[in-house]
Amino acid sequence: MQTHTTQSSASQSETAENITITVALGDGIGPEITQATLSILAAAGARITPEFIDIGERVYLAGHSSGIHPAAWDTLRRNKVFLKGPITTPSGSGYKSLNVTIRKSLGLYANVRPCISYAPFVSTLHPSMDVVIIRENEEDLYAGIEHRQTDEVYQCLKLITRPGCEKIIRYAFEYARSHGRQKVTCMVKDNIMKMTDGLFYKVFQEIAPDYPDIKTERFIIDIGSAKLATRPAQFDVIVTLNLYGDIISDIAAEMTGSVGLAGSANIGDHVAMFEAIHGSAPDIAEQGIANPSGMILSAVMMLIHLRQADIATQIHNAWLTTIEEGIHTSDLQGSQSQQIVGTAAFAEAVIARLGQTPKTFTPVLYHNPAPNVAYQAPRADAIRNITPLVKKMVGVDIFIHQHYLSPQQLASRLTALSTPALVLEMITNRGVKVWPEGFPETFCTDHWRCRFTHPEQQSVSHKDIMQLLVKLTDCGIDVIKTENLCTFNGEIGFALGQGQ
Repeated sequence: MQTHTTQSSASQSETAENITITVALGDGIGPEITQATLSILAAAGARITPEFIDIGERVYLAGHSSGIHPAAWDTLRRNKVFLKGPITTPSGSGYKSLNVTIRKSLGLYANVRPCISYAPFVSTLHPSMDVVIIRENEEDLYAGIEHRQTDEVYQCLKLITRPGCEKIIRYAFEYARSHGRQKVTCMVKDNIMKMTDGLFYKVFQEIAPDYPDIKTERFIIDIGSAKLATRPAQFDVIVTLNLYGDIISDIAAEMTGSVGLAGSANIGDHVAMFEAIHGSAPDIAEQGIANPSGMILSAVMMLIHLRQADIATQIHNAWLTTIEEGIHTSDLQGSQSQQIVGTAAFAEAVIARLGQTPKTFTPVLYHNPAPNVAYQAPRADAIRNITPLVKKMVGVDIFIHQHYLSPQQLASRLTALSTPALVLEMITNRGVKVWPEGFPETFCTDHWRCRFTHPEQQSVSHKDIMQLLVKLTDCGIDVIKTENLCTFNGEIGFALGQGQ
């Protein structure tokens, strides 16, 4: 089994002075595994000074619906490096995920999740697995823009931007190159979401030629996930959208033997956050049995980011030695386990092995990242399309809430309300065309998309749309929202109806 080694041409350099980092102990098992990790960092001589903030459940329940006190933001922005224990989001309305809020507010666009098997000492069906999943961290459905639009229909908006795609995809290639990786796989669902996922893959194709030394491939996310679950050895670095990356990285981490082994880095232009990928596990909190490995390996990634690769190397090798000597927490219990220990005892075992190297595992040797290579974002001016496209508005989709009418009855009513500039072209329900020439078998809800375009395919104005909306609402039509239909340099910027 080989463990991942950072490749860099930079010479080893050490930080002479301590660097202040922000630390949050977190909720549930968070305080136990974070304190265990901090004890290892201290014993190894990590050149850091923790500055603690309180976030999570207590802050939520104290009246801050974001889960973080406003003053804590200043600490995060000042220190720029954040070691965060897992947190709990209370059940109930009004509470947003603080993890997502931190990532998006601080621009932590790249979520890096190595998933490595530690066979034979940790039981796994995939002993040669060594995959890094790089997940876009700010966009997609995790924008959290949701609305209830009718009695029956709720909406969640999926937002994908070209700059967001360019940043994460280029980061994935830079990561592969600087870490000695051979291939980057793009996973999307662009056969269905042709515009959003389609953009992600299009940008992947545009950027890939800049890295001729890196092999590339693309999988539709469903079959790609199936192959990851059954043949993970064929993957090296995977880059994908936010939701897909969240799901497959948890699956991949569990495939290595335990999700408790996986750490992660959240990298932005200005701030970086390091955390275990698992949750706060309140069911085992304060029992002293949680596995701190995810936090320990997150701290290793943090040390490399801080250019303290010497300490990262020492801690990771001590951790590997502990694992191969069979000193395990209960979640790793198996045929190779020699001693089952709790959280604090596991940390003590790692500390006792500082300076040692594993005998079965390949020892790691980290190097400080070269400037402008590892953990370096693309320049902002390199990801902006500075030439505006020619935008032409050619129609409008009007979404309405309407009970009890058939598609034909609704079409008859809307046709009568059309204006000279905008006439009814199509009605869909849940994306499926139901007029004209819909099928009686199609199930319909109370949520309708009604597409209006110019009868002679000419451009329309905002005033034309307003005139139509006034006419519809004056006649009692319940308009939920509108989406303008535009072309960009002559290319349509909207999807056809299913069946159109």
